[in-house]
Amino acid sequence: MLVEKNAPLQSCNTFHIVARAHSLVRIASQADVQTLLASAEWGPAPKFVLGGGSNIVLTGDVKPLVLKVEIMGRRVVRETARAVVLEAGAGENWHDFVTWTLQQGYPGLENMALIPGTVGAAPVQNVGAYGVELQDRFESLDAIDLENGQIFTLDAAQCGFGYRDSVFKHTSQPGGNTQRLGLAGRALITHVRFSLPKPWAPVLGYADLERKMAESGVREPTAQQIYQWVCEIRRAKLPDPDVIGNAGSFFKNPTVSPEQCADIIARDPKIVYYHLPDGSVKLAAGWLIDACGWRGKSVGQAGVYEKQALVLVNRGGATGGEVMTLAGAIQTSVYERFGIRLEPEPTVV
Repeated sequence: MLVEKNAPLQSCNTFHIVARAHSLVRIASQADVQTLLASAEWGPAPKFVLGGGSNIVLTGDVKPLVLKVEIMGRRVVRETARAVVLEAGAGENWHDFVTWTLQQGYPGLENMALIPGTVGAAPVQNVGAYGVELQDRFESLDAIDLENGQIFTLDAAQCGFGYRDSVFKHTSQPGGNTQRLGLAGRALITHVRFSLPKPWAPVLGYADLERKMAESGVREPTAQQIYQWVCEIRRAKLPDPDVIGNAGSFFKNPTVSPEQCADIIARDPKIVYYHLPDGSVKLAAGWLIDACGWRGKSVGQAGVYEKQALVLVNRGGATGGEVMTLAGAIQTSVYERFGIRLEPEPTVV
């Protein structure tokens, strides 16, 4: 087991913020984790699990031992008349895995193409795009308890999925006669399994996809066509992290009551919103930010992307402090104008 000292993290986070890990170890298997936990030196040490670094903002050097997850592998677990279950190692690139599933003839993840990050990080955030969330295709995952080294498996219910949320983003909290399970900082995901339904049915509810259908004249697109459309849409709207540092959508789309939405519409009729099945209304955070005049603005070297106000970018040499100062200013503007508190998606380290 090789522990790297003073390891640079700029290439390990998609914001490309300059920072270092005091100590870093690369995890390529479950055995690597258990060897680490058995170590007298590193077993008791505080730890920070790092996947693709696509959903974090580093505000300084990382003092806990960084566990860089690099567990690879893809396989078909089983196939029935109703579904195919596929498994991927937590270190696999998410988009590459989505591409592979289609190449194998297994559609179902195409709406989530080009989401940055790794497979292991996807359940933590319950990633989603264009009408499909990870929880819609999730079967189970394997993880290791970083306190005792035990390997365990969780199904969808046990993961506590919500909008960009899961049990991996919360710590355990007592409540009455029960205790809310939380695995933040305690679990390292090693493998994730997905159940892709058969027969396949396209998910086409989003306006951008409807526009692609109208432009192409294709009324019954294949999964591969949807995949291509999603990639084209995302590339047109969002910056490539390899070119411009960013963490994708920086804020969650807020949910309000129909009454709150009606009040905002009365003042700002052009607001973009979506009705949800439970009767609540989801507002487009990017529109709210844009309406407050933030598109293209900067704080230091941290800026709001010109093509999509929901994305904060590193214009070159931005610090985590500059990113969070910009985020805070945006939150204040939106709250003062609309009475809505925007919640950041990335984890601040």
